[in-house]
Amino acid sequence: MRITRTVAGRSRRTAVIATTGLTAAALLLTGCSDSGSESDGADADGNITLTVADFGQFGYKEAGLFEKYHELHPNITVKENVTADEKVYYPKFLQQLNTGSGLADVQGIEVGRAKELVDTKADAFVDLAKVIDPDQWVNWKALQATTDQGKVIGAGTDIGPMSICYRRDLFEQAGLPTDREEVAAKYAGGWEDYLKLGEEYAKKAPKGTYFMDSASAMYNGVVSSDEEQYYAKDGKPIYKESAGVKAGWKLATEAVDKKLTQGLAQFSPPWQAALRKGSVATVACPAWMAAQISTYAGDAFKGKWDIAKTPGDTAANWGGSFLSVPAKGKHVKEAGELVKWLTAPEQQAAVFKAVGVFPSNKGAYELPDVKSAKLPYFNNAPIGEIYAEEAQVIPAAVLGPKDGIIKDTISTQINNMEQRGTDPDKAWNDATEAIDKVIG
Repeated sequence: MRITRTVAGRSRRTAVIATTGLTAAALLLTGCSDSGSESDGADADGNITLTVADFGQFGYKEAGLFEKYHELHPNITVKENVTADEKVYYPKFLQQLNTGSGLADVQGIEVGRAKELVDTKADAFVDLAKVIDPDQWVNWKALQATTDQGKVIGAGTDIGPMSICYRRDLFEQAGLPTDREEVAAKYAGGWEDYLKLGEEYAKKAPKGTYFMDSASAMYNGVVSSDEEQYYAKDGKPIYKESAGVKAGWKLATEAVDKKLTQGLAQFSPPWQAALRKGSVATVACPAWMAAQISTYAGDAFKGKWDIAKTPGDTAANWGGSFLSVPAKGKHVKEAGELVKWLTAPEQQAAVFKAVGVFPSNKGAYELPDVKSAKLPYFNNAPIGEIYAEEAQVIPAAVLGPKDGIIKDTISTQINNMEQRGTDPDKAWNDATEAIDKVIG
Protein backbone atom coordinates (compact mmCIF):
# COMPACT_ATOMS: atom_id res chain seq x y z
CA MET A 1 0.00 0.00 0.00
CA ARG A 2 1.19 3.34 -0.27
CA ILE A 3 1.74 5.28 2.82
CA THR A 4 -1.72 5.01 4.11
CA ARG A 5 -4.07 2.47 2.65
CA THR A 6 -7.56 2.37 4.04
CA VAL A 7 -10.27 -0.08 3.04
CA ALA A 8 -12.58 -2.39 4.93
CA GLY A 9 -11.41 -0.86 8.15
CA ARG A 10 -7.69 -1.04 7.56
CA SER A 11 -4.76 1.23 6.89
CA ARG A 12 -1.04 0.64 6.68
CA ARG A 13 2.27 2.46 6.91
CA THR A 14 5.90 1.64 6.29
CA ALA A 15 8.41 -0.25 8.44
CA VAL A 16 12.10 -0.96 8.68
CA ILE A 17 13.26 -4.37 7.45
CA ALA A 18 16.70 -5.91 7.90
CA THR A 19 17.79 -8.30 5.16
CA THR A 20 21.06 -10.11 4.54
CA GLY A 21 23.55 -7.53 5.74
CA LEU A 22 21.26 -4.67 4.78
CA THR A 23 18.81 -2.40 6.59
CA ALA A 24 16.16 -0.52 4.63
CA ALA A 25 14.33 2.36 6.27
CA ALA A 26 11.02 2.88 4.56
CA LEU A 27 9.85 6.41 3.99
CA LEU A 28 7.14 7.64 6.33
CA LEU A 29 5.07 9.73 4.00
CA THR A 30 1.53 10.88 3.59
CA GLY A 31 -0.64 9.42 0.84
CA CYS A 32 0.72 11.37 -2.08
CA SER A 33 2.84 10.94 -5.18
CA ASP A 34 3.78 12.44 -8.48
CA SER A 35 0.84 14.10 -10.12
CA GLY A 36 -0.22 13.00 -13.55
CA SER A 37 -3.10 12.71 -15.92
CA GLU A 38 -4.12 10.22 -18.57
CA SER A 39 -1.28 8.74 -20.61
CA ASP A 40 -0.03 11.04 -23.30
CA GLY A 41 0.32 9.71 -26.81
CA ALA A 42 3.79 8.89 -28.13
CA ASP A 43 5.77 11.91 -29.21
CA ALA A 44 7.72 12.23 -32.44
CA ASP A 45 10.59 10.24 -30.95
CA GLY A 46 8.35 7.41 -29.77
CA ASN A 47 8.39 8.40 -26.10
CA ILE A 48 5.28 7.63 -24.08
CA THR A 49 4.02 8.19 -20.54
CA LEU A 50 2.28 5.38 -18.69
CA THR A 51 0.04 6.28 -15.76
CA VAL A 52 -0.50 4.08 -12.73
CA ALA A 53 -3.54 4.87 -10.55
CA ASP A 54 -3.62 3.29 -7.10
CA PHE A 55 -4.43 4.01 -3.46
CA GLY A 56 -2.58 4.22 -0.19
CA GLN A 57 0.93 2.88 -0.71
CA PHE A 58 1.92 0.18 -3.16
CA GLY A 59 5.60 0.95 -2.53
CA TYR A 60 6.81 1.35 -6.11
CA LYS A 61 8.00 4.91 -5.67
CA GLU A 62 9.66 4.11 -2.35
CA ALA A 63 11.49 1.18 -3.95
CA GLY A 64 12.62 3.33 -6.87
CA LEU A 65 10.97 1.01 -9.38
CA PHE A 66 9.53 3.62 -11.73
CA GLU A 67 12.94 5.21 -12.16
CA LYS A 68 14.48 1.79 -12.73
CA TYR A 69 11.88 0.94 -15.36
CA HIS A 70 12.68 4.16 -17.19
CA GLU A 71 16.36 3.19 -17.17
CA LEU A 72 15.45 -0.16 -18.72
CA HIS A 73 13.00 1.46 -21.16
CA PRO A 74 14.27 5.00 -21.90
CA ASN A 75 11.26 5.77 -24.09
CA ILE A 76 8.78 5.12 -21.25
CA THR A 77 8.09 7.41 -18.30
CA VAL A 78 5.80 6.17 -15.53
CA LYS A 79 3.67 8.56 -13.49
CA GLU A 80 1.75 7.46 -10.42
CA ASN A 81 -1.56 8.96 -9.28
CA VAL A 82 -2.29 8.01 -5.67
CA THR A 83 -5.57 8.38 -3.81
CA ALA A 84 -4.90 8.12 -0.07
CA ASP A 85 -8.23 6.47 0.78
CA GLU A 86 -9.39 3.44 -1.23
CA LYS A 87 -12.99 4.23 -0.34
CA VAL A 88 -12.60 7.43 -2.35
CA TYR A 89 -10.61 5.75 -5.13
CA TYR A 90 -12.99 2.89 -5.92
CA PRO A 91 -16.23 4.77 -6.77
CA LYS A 92 -14.28 6.97 -9.18
CA PHE A 93 -12.65 3.90 -10.71
CA LEU A 94 -16.07 2.27 -11.22
CA GLN A 95 -17.38 5.39 -12.91
CA GLN A 96 -14.37 5.45 -15.23
CA LEU A 97 -14.89 1.80 -16.13
CA ASN A 98 -18.55 2.50 -16.88
CA THR A 99 -17.81 5.45 -19.14
CA GLY A 100 -14.58 4.10 -20.59
CA SER A 101 -12.83 7.43 -20.05
CA GLY A 102 -10.40 8.88 -17.52
CA LEU A 103 -8.74 5.52 -16.93
CA ALA A 104 -5.05 5.17 -16.19
CA ASP A 105 -2.98 2.65 -18.13
CA VAL A 106 -2.61 0.57 -14.95
CA GLN A 107 -5.19 0.55 -12.14
CA GLY A 108 -4.89 -0.89 -8.64
CA ILE A 109 -7.64 -3.17 -7.28
CA GLU A 110 -8.21 -3.88 -3.58
CA VAL A 111 -8.95 -7.53 -2.79
CA GLY A 112 -12.30 -6.58 -1.24
CA ARG A 113 -13.40 -5.27 -4.65
CA ALA A 114 -11.98 -8.10 -6.76
CA LYS A 115 -15.03 -10.35 -6.79
CA GLU A 116 -17.39 -7.56 -7.82
CA LEU A 117 -15.11 -6.61 -10.71
CA VAL A 118 -14.56 -10.24 -11.74
CA ASP A 119 -18.31 -10.85 -11.84
CA THR A 120 -19.53 -7.58 -13.37
CA LYS A 121 -16.65 -5.83 -15.17
CA ALA A 122 -14.35 -8.56 -16.47
CA ASP A 123 -14.84 -7.40 -20.07
CA ALA A 124 -13.43 -4.01 -19.12
CA PHE A 125 -9.99 -5.48 -18.44
CA VAL A 126 -7.18 -7.03 -20.44
CA ASP A 127 -6.74 -10.77 -19.82
CA LEU A 128 -3.43 -10.82 -17.97
CA ALA A 129 -3.23 -14.60 -18.30
CA LYS A 130 -1.83 -13.80 -21.74
CA VAL A 131 0.87 -11.62 -20.18
CA ILE A 132 1.80 -13.25 -16.86
CA ASP A 133 1.98 -16.83 -15.58
CA PRO A 134 -0.68 -17.08 -12.82
CA ASP A 135 1.09 -20.18 -11.46
CA GLN A 136 3.84 -17.89 -10.16
CA TRP A 137 1.47 -16.64 -7.49
CA VAL A 138 0.23 -18.45 -4.40
CA ASN A 139 -2.77 -20.33 -5.75
CA TRP A 140 -5.46 -18.68 -3.67
CA LYS A 141 -4.25 -15.20 -4.65
CA ALA A 142 -4.43 -15.90 -8.38
CA LEU A 143 -7.94 -17.31 -8.02
CA GLN A 144 -9.19 -14.09 -6.44
CA ALA A 145 -8.80 -12.21 -9.74
CA THR A 146 -9.77 -15.03 -12.12
CA THR A 147 -13.16 -15.50 -13.79
CA ASP A 148 -14.88 -18.87 -14.15
CA GLN A 149 -13.72 -18.84 -17.76
CA GLY A 150 -10.08 -18.41 -16.70
CA LYS A 151 -9.64 -14.72 -17.52
CA VAL A 152 -7.25 -12.99 -15.11
CA ILE A 153 -8.12 -9.34 -14.53
CA GLY A 154 -5.39 -8.56 -12.00
CA ALA A 155 -1.81 -9.53 -11.20
CA GLY A 156 -1.25 -10.00 -7.47
CA THR A 157 0.79 -7.45 -5.56
CA ASP A 158 0.83 -7.92 -1.78
CA ILE A 159 -0.96 -10.23 0.66
CA GLY A 160 -1.62 -10.20 4.41
CA PRO A 161 -0.73 -13.54 6.05
CA MET A 162 -1.60 -13.43 9.75
CA SER A 163 0.46 -13.47 12.93
CA ILE A 164 0.24 -12.07 16.46
CA CYS A 165 2.30 -9.01 17.36
CA TYR A 166 2.94 -8.81 21.09
CA ARG A 167 4.81 -6.77 23.69
CA ARG A 168 7.59 -8.87 25.23
CA ASP A 169 8.05 -6.54 28.19
CA LEU A 170 4.36 -6.52 29.12
CA PHE A 171 4.20 -10.32 28.84
CA GLU A 172 7.18 -10.61 31.17
CA GLN A 173 5.59 -8.27 33.72
CA ALA A 174 2.40 -10.35 33.58
CA GLY A 175 4.33 -13.57 34.20
CA LEU A 176 3.88 -14.92 30.68
CA PRO A 177 6.52 -16.39 28.35
CA THR A 178 8.25 -13.96 26.02
CA ASP A 179 9.93 -16.27 23.50
CA ARG A 180 7.94 -16.27 20.25
CA GLU A 181 7.86 -20.08 20.03
CA GLU A 182 6.65 -20.38 23.61
CA VAL A 183 4.03 -17.69 23.04
CA ALA A 184 2.73 -19.52 19.97
CA ALA A 185 2.56 -22.74 21.99
CA LYS A 186 0.26 -21.03 24.51
CA TYR A 187 -2.44 -20.60 21.87
CA ALA A 188 -1.64 -23.59 19.71
CA GLY A 189 -5.23 -24.78 20.04
CA GLY A 190 -6.61 -21.75 18.21
CA TRP A 191 -8.23 -18.41 18.94
CA GLU A 192 -9.99 -19.83 21.99
CA ASP A 193 -6.55 -20.41 23.51
CA TYR A 194 -5.62 -16.87 22.55
CA LEU A 195 -8.45 -15.63 24.78
CA LYS A 196 -7.32 -17.94 27.58
CA LEU A 197 -3.89 -16.37 27.30
CA GLY A 198 -5.63 -13.02 27.58
CA GLU A 199 -7.26 -14.10 30.81
CA GLU A 200 -3.86 -15.11 32.17
CA TYR A 201 -2.51 -11.73 31.16
CA ALA A 202 -5.38 -9.89 32.83
CA LYS A 203 -4.60 -11.49 36.22
CA LYS A 204 -1.25 -9.72 36.45
CA ALA A 205 -1.56 -7.09 33.76
CA PRO A 206 0.54 -3.96 34.27
CA LYS A 207 -1.71 -1.11 35.32
CA GLY A 208 -3.41 0.70 32.46
CA THR A 209 -2.74 -2.02 29.86
CA TYR A 210 -5.04 -4.33 27.91
CA PHE A 211 -4.46 -7.71 26.33
CA MET A 212 -5.67 -6.66 22.87
CA ASP A 213 -6.39 -3.44 21.04
CA SER A 214 -9.66 -4.40 19.39
CA ALA A 215 -12.06 -7.33 19.46
CA SER A 216 -13.01 -6.53 15.87
CA ALA A 217 -9.39 -7.11 14.80
CA MET A 218 -9.44 -10.53 16.43
CA TYR A 219 -12.78 -11.18 14.74
CA ASN A 220 -11.25 -10.46 11.34
CA GLY A 221 -8.40 -12.83 12.11
CA VAL A 222 -10.83 -15.61 12.99
CA VAL A 223 -13.05 -15.16 9.93
CA SER A 224 -10.09 -14.83 7.56
CA SER A 225 -9.01 -18.42 8.26
CA ASP A 226 -12.22 -19.90 6.85
CA GLU A 227 -12.74 -20.89 3.22
CA GLU A 228 -16.36 -19.72 3.30
CA GLN A 229 -16.71 -16.41 5.09
CA TYR A 230 -19.52 -14.12 3.93
CA TYR A 231 -20.54 -15.87 0.70
CA ALA A 232 -21.01 -19.47 -0.42
CA LYS A 233 -19.45 -20.85 -3.59
CA ASP A 234 -22.76 -20.40 -5.40
CA GLY A 235 -22.64 -16.66 -4.70
CA LYS A 236 -25.29 -16.69 -1.96
CA PRO A 237 -24.63 -14.46 1.08
CA ILE A 238 -24.17 -16.74 4.10
CA TYR A 239 -22.77 -14.38 6.69
CA LYS A 240 -25.64 -15.14 9.10
CA GLU A 241 -24.94 -18.88 8.96
CA SER A 242 -21.17 -18.83 8.35
CA ALA A 243 -19.26 -20.94 10.86
CA GLY A 244 -16.36 -18.50 10.73
CA VAL A 245 -18.55 -15.46 11.35
CA LYS A 246 -20.33 -17.20 14.23
CA ALA A 247 -17.03 -18.21 15.81
CA GLY A 248 -15.53 -14.77 15.34
CA TRP A 249 -18.59 -13.03 16.79
CA LYS A 250 -18.71 -15.37 19.78
CA LEU A 251 -15.05 -14.81 20.57
CA ALA A 252 -15.38 -11.05 20.11
CA THR A 253 -18.30 -10.82 22.53
CA GLU A 254 -16.39 -12.97 25.00
CA ALA A 255 -13.35 -10.69 24.77
CA VAL A 256 -15.55 -7.66 25.41
CA ASP A 257 -17.36 -9.34 28.30
CA LYS A 258 -14.07 -10.30 29.97
CA LYS A 259 -12.64 -6.83 29.40
CA LEU A 260 -9.64 -8.14 27.50
CA THR A 261 -9.81 -5.40 24.88
CA GLN A 262 -9.15 -1.67 25.05
CA GLY A 263 -12.03 -1.20 22.62
CA LEU A 264 -10.20 0.85 20.01
CA ALA A 265 -11.20 1.18 16.39
CA GLN A 266 -8.03 0.28 14.55
CA PHE A 267 -6.14 3.11 12.84
CA SER A 268 -8.20 5.77 14.64
CA PRO A 269 -6.37 8.54 16.56
CA PRO A 270 -7.14 6.85 19.94
CA TRP A 271 -5.65 3.60 18.59
CA GLN A 272 -2.53 5.42 17.45
CA ALA A 273 -2.30 7.14 20.83
CA ALA A 274 -2.60 3.81 22.66
CA LEU A 275 0.36 2.45 20.72
CA ARG A 276 2.40 5.54 21.58
CA LYS A 277 1.43 5.20 25.23
CA GLY A 278 2.18 1.48 25.25
CA SER A 279 -1.15 0.26 26.64
CA VAL A 280 -1.72 -2.61 24.19
CA ALA A 281 -0.12 -6.03 24.71
CA THR A 282 -1.19 -7.84 21.52
CA VAL A 283 -2.51 -7.04 18.07
CA ALA A 284 -3.90 -9.43 15.45
CA CYS A 285 -1.22 -8.83 12.87
CA PRO A 286 -1.47 -9.33 9.11
CA ALA A 287 1.93 -8.78 7.48
CA TRP A 288 1.31 -5.10 6.80
CA MET A 289 0.26 -4.35 10.41
CA ALA A 290 3.82 -4.48 11.77
CA ALA A 291 4.59 -1.29 9.88
CA GLN A 292 1.62 0.45 11.47
CA ILE A 293 2.73 -0.56 14.94
CA SER A 294 6.34 0.52 14.48
CA THR A 295 5.23 3.85 13.06
CA TYR A 296 2.82 4.80 15.83
CA ALA A 297 4.48 3.11 18.82
CA GLY A 298 7.72 4.90 17.98
CA ASP A 299 11.33 4.48 19.02
CA ALA A 300 10.50 4.10 22.71
CA PHE A 301 9.19 0.57 22.11
CA LYS A 302 11.73 -0.67 19.57
CA GLY A 303 12.76 -4.21 20.47
CA LYS A 304 9.94 -4.56 22.98
CA TRP A 305 7.54 -5.85 20.34
CA ASP A 306 7.83 -9.32 18.80
CA ILE A 307 5.90 -11.47 16.31
CA ALA A 308 4.60 -15.03 16.79
CA LYS A 309 2.67 -17.32 14.49
CA THR A 310 -1.10 -17.05 14.19
CA PRO A 311 -3.23 -19.03 16.68
CA GLY A 312 -3.96 -22.67 15.91
CA ASP A 313 -3.09 -24.65 12.82
CA THR A 314 -5.24 -22.75 10.33
CA ALA A 315 -3.62 -20.07 8.19
CA ALA A 316 -5.36 -16.80 7.40
CA ASN A 317 -5.03 -13.81 5.09
CA TRP A 318 -6.23 -10.26 5.70
CA GLY A 319 -5.83 -7.83 2.82
CA GLY A 320 -3.95 -7.53 -0.46
CA SER A 321 -4.25 -5.92 -3.87
CA PHE A 322 -3.80 -6.35 -7.63
CA LEU A 323 -2.65 -4.41 -10.67
CA SER A 324 -4.97 -4.41 -13.68
CA VAL A 325 -4.87 -3.10 -17.24
CA PRO A 326 -8.14 -1.51 -18.42
CA ALA A 327 -9.01 -2.63 -21.95
CA LYS A 328 -9.69 1.00 -22.98
CA GLY A 329 -6.33 2.29 -21.80
CA LYS A 330 -4.18 4.20 -24.27
CA HIS A 331 -1.15 1.92 -24.09
CA VAL A 332 -2.49 -1.55 -23.37
CA LYS A 333 0.53 -3.53 -24.59
CA GLU A 334 3.08 -1.39 -22.75
CA ALA A 335 0.89 -1.33 -19.62
CA GLY A 336 0.76 -5.13 -19.57
CA GLU A 337 4.53 -5.32 -19.80
CA LEU A 338 4.85 -2.86 -16.91
CA VAL A 339 2.46 -4.90 -14.75
CA LYS A 340 4.39 -8.08 -15.53
CA TRP A 341 7.63 -6.41 -14.46
CA LEU A 342 6.26 -4.74 -11.32
CA THR A 343 4.78 -8.02 -10.04
CA ALA A 344 7.80 -10.19 -10.86
CA PRO A 345 9.67 -11.75 -7.89
CA GLU A 346 12.59 -9.30 -7.91
CA GLN A 347 10.36 -6.23 -7.88
CA GLN A 348 8.02 -7.65 -5.23
CA ALA A 349 11.06 -8.37 -3.06
CA ALA A 350 12.26 -4.79 -3.56
CA VAL A 351 8.88 -3.41 -2.48
CA PHE A 352 8.88 -5.69 0.57
CA LYS A 353 12.32 -4.42 1.52
CA ALA A 354 11.26 -0.80 1.06
CA VAL A 355 7.84 -0.71 2.73
CA GLY A 356 7.18 -4.12 4.30
CA VAL A 357 4.23 -5.34 2.22
CA PHE A 358 4.52 -9.09 1.72
CA PRO A 359 4.82 -10.55 -1.82
CA SER A 360 2.20 -12.76 -3.43
CA ASN A 361 4.60 -14.05 -6.08
CA LYS A 362 6.07 -17.31 -4.75
CA GLY A 363 9.37 -16.72 -6.54
CA ALA A 364 10.09 -13.81 -4.19
CA TYR A 365 10.14 -16.10 -1.16
CA GLU A 366 13.50 -17.58 -2.14
CA LEU A 367 15.18 -14.23 -2.71
CA PRO A 368 17.47 -13.00 0.10
CA ASP A 369 15.54 -9.77 0.71
CA VAL A 370 12.50 -11.87 1.62
CA LYS A 371 13.84 -15.21 2.81
CA SER A 372 16.32 -13.68 5.27
CA ALA A 373 14.23 -10.65 6.22
CA LYS A 374 14.01 -9.70 9.87
CA LEU A 375 12.36 -6.79 11.65
CA PRO A 376 14.73 -5.08 14.08
CA TYR A 377 11.81 -3.22 15.66
CA PHE A 378 10.17 -6.55 16.51
CA ASN A 379 13.18 -8.14 18.22
CA ASN A 380 14.52 -9.28 14.83
CA ALA A 381 11.48 -11.45 14.17
CA PRO A 382 12.15 -13.61 11.07
CA ILE A 383 9.19 -12.33 9.13
CA GLY A 384 10.37 -13.75 5.82
CA GLU A 385 10.10 -17.25 7.26
CA ILE A 386 6.94 -16.64 9.29
CA TYR A 387 4.87 -15.11 6.51
CA ALA A 388 6.15 -17.22 3.61
CA GLU A 389 5.28 -20.41 5.48
CA GLU A 390 1.79 -19.17 6.25
CA ALA A 391 1.15 -17.68 2.80
CA GLN A 392 1.48 -21.00 1.03
CA VAL A 393 -1.11 -22.85 3.13
CA ILE A 394 -3.82 -20.20 3.33
CA PRO A 395 -7.14 -21.63 2.07
CA ALA A 396 -8.65 -20.28 -1.14
CA ALA A 397 -11.41 -18.20 0.42
CA VAL A 398 -14.69 -17.64 -1.38
CA LEU A 399 -15.00 -13.94 -2.18
CA GLY A 400 -18.23 -12.00 -2.55
CA PRO A 401 -19.08 -8.65 -4.12
CA LYS A 402 -19.87 -6.96 -0.79
CA ASP A 403 -17.28 -8.60 1.47
CA GLY A 404 -15.83 -5.27 2.52
CA ILE A 405 -19.19 -3.76 3.45
CA ILE A 406 -20.21 -6.81 5.47
CA LYS A 407 -16.92 -6.91 7.36
CA ASP A 408 -16.96 -3.16 8.00
CA THR A 409 -20.52 -3.24 9.32
CA ILE A 410 -19.92 -6.15 11.69
CA SER A 411 -16.67 -4.57 12.90
CA THR A 412 -18.50 -1.33 13.64
CA GLN A 413 -21.00 -3.16 15.83
CA ILE A 414 -18.22 -4.94 17.68
CA ASN A 415 -16.70 -1.53 18.34
CA ASN A 416 -20.10 -0.40 19.64
CA MET A 417 -20.13 -3.28 22.11
CA GLU A 418 -16.67 -2.25 23.29
CA GLN A 419 -17.14 1.51 23.40
CA ARG A 420 -20.84 2.01 24.08
CA GLY A 421 -21.74 -1.15 25.95
CA THR A 422 -24.23 -2.18 23.27
CA ASP A 423 -25.91 -5.49 24.07
CA PRO A 424 -24.50 -8.28 21.82
CA ASP A 425 -27.94 -9.29 20.53
CA LYS A 426 -28.80 -5.71 19.65
CA ALA A 427 -25.39 -5.22 18.02
CA TRP A 428 -25.87 -8.31 15.86
CA ASN A 429 -29.39 -7.27 14.85
CA ASP A 430 -28.18 -3.78 13.98
CA ALA A 431 -25.40 -5.26 11.87
CA THR A 432 -27.62 -7.65 9.95
CA GLU A 433 -30.29 -5.03 9.29
CA ALA A 434 -27.72 -2.61 7.90
CA ILE A 435 -26.09 -5.29 5.74
CA ASP A 436 -29.39 -6.57 4.36
CA LYS A 437 -30.31 -3.07 3.25
CA VAL A 438 -27.16 -2.94 1.16
CA ILE A 439 -26.98 -6.42 -0.30
CA GLY A 440 -30.71 -7.00 -0.63
